[in-house]
Amino acid sequence: MKKISLETELKNNAYPGRGIVIGKSPNGKYAVTAYFIMGRSENSRNRVFVTEGEGIRTQAFDPSKLSDPSLIIYAPVRVLGNSTIVTNGDQTDTVYDLMGQGQTFEQSLRTREFEPDGPNYTPRISGIMNVENGQYDYSMSILKSNNGNPSACNRYTFSYSDPVAGEGHFIHTYMQDGDPLPSFEGEPKLVELSDDMDAFTDMLWKSLNEDNKVSLFVRYIDIATGEYKTNIVNKNK
Repeated sequence: MKKISLETELKNNAYPGRGIVIGKSPNGKYAVTAYFIMGRSENSRNRVFVTEGEGIRTQAFDPSKLSDPSLIIYAPVRVLGNSTIVTNGDQTDTVYDLMGQGQTFEQSLRTREFEPDGPNYTPRISGIMNVENGQYDYSMSILKSNNGNPSACNRYTFSYSDPVAGEGHFIHTYMQDGDPLPSFEGEPKLVELSDDMDAFTDMLWKSLNEDNKVSLFVRYIDIATGEYKTNIVNKNK
């Protein structure tokens, strides 16, 4: 698979929806992740990311304009021991709870399926990063309808047991804007990463469509120590 420019990929897609990037920095020091949300409706755009414990939560920017919290208010990021869970919905809690009971990432997600928002049937995308004793691996998942048919759920898990420095993988909910919105196809895209977290954050935010972008989360975890730094950018201020 050819490595692509994440900047170009985002600039050429007005509506990838929600997206997860996971990989390893070029210098090999950091486990890297990013999660962004976009929105077309007032309800979806009326959000910000706020910190909650070691993770983050979505929150209504203007509570008086929140019409339906069911699919937009959730914890995208939670930390369970040495594992960082990143998802586009409340399946973050499912993975957190069931892995805490001894199930695997993949087993946990078998209890869930795509979102019940027909006719889009938005895919549930998820990722997990495991950093422990100087070792790092990650997995990504997508749960999607069977080509728009909600009677069947297609489940895909991609595992990266020995991440290569400078490589990341990008998965998002929609191929592009549309009505209904077409679900992501194929395996996660191989993308370029950066050693500089602030520059990476700035590039991502500037590359997302100005009208549709809502919030961005970026975290760099030191693979040797497990210590991390986080950037959060919200359009609503």
